[in-house]
Amino acid sequence: MRETKNICLIGPMGAGKTTIGRLLAKSLGATFVDSDKQIERRTGVCIPMIFEYEGEAGFRRREAEVLAEVVQMDGIVLATGGGAILLPENRECLRRRGFVVYLYCSIEKQLERTHKDSNRPLLQTADPRRRLLELQAVRGPLYRALADFTIDTGKLSSHSAVRRILRAYQQANSEPRERP
Repeated sequence: MRETKNICLIGPMGAGKTTIGRLLAKSLGATFVDSDKQIERRTGVCIPMIFEYEGEAGFRRREAEVLAEVVQMDGIVLATGGGAILLPENRECLRRRGFVVYLYCSIEKQLERTHKDSNRPLLQTADPRRRLLELQAVRGPLYRALADFTIDTGKLSSHSAVRRILRAYQQANSEPRERP
């Protein structure tokens, strides 16, 4: 049973988690939290620097700490990093403490949206398309399994996506809850 009315956005880089998250929070009068920004604020350095010095495993440990803390808040819209769903404890936190929305978009749309962004360490490779395909192969099933609602953000405007997410969220919150 869900414990709060948080909305947790999951999905690959470039799917629109931050943009849509801000719009959702504004629509709901809620607080917007970006887990990557929280990590940067706490460490005082950018995500690529954390990857450089601590590797992906070090970054994932920091991410798990931040997620465990921020999901304890009530009434937030949370934009997670693309790999936040890799750790089982993160998936459980998100599942238990929020309405989980998977923002999906095609690899082509991800490339279009991220090709000029140097703040994405996993794409600093000779073949970003291949890297995105590899990430999707691993993460896609986890996103789908965790999601309460899935939406293709590559085919909708941000405002249209927000309207659809709000409808699904309101419908989920109006349904009778199971008793423990």
